[in-house]
Amino acid sequence: MKKTCSYTAMHFTIAFGVAWMLTGDFVVGGLVAIVEPAVNSVAYFFHERAWARIAARPSVVA
Repeated sequence: MKKTCSYTAMHFTIAFGVAWMLTGDFVVGGLVAIVEPAVNSVAYFFHERAWARIAARPSVVA
């Protein structure tokens, strides 16, 4: 969970900076920084869980 939280903090910072630089609007930068990384972080968490399950499966040799 620590990995997910640190990734989220980094993502918020990058998303805000990029949106602010592109729009010049602090509010838009803030909204993008909140919405996009929050959705992406939830997806990342489930992506990691799915890959952990795949890695835990016994390999099938044909």
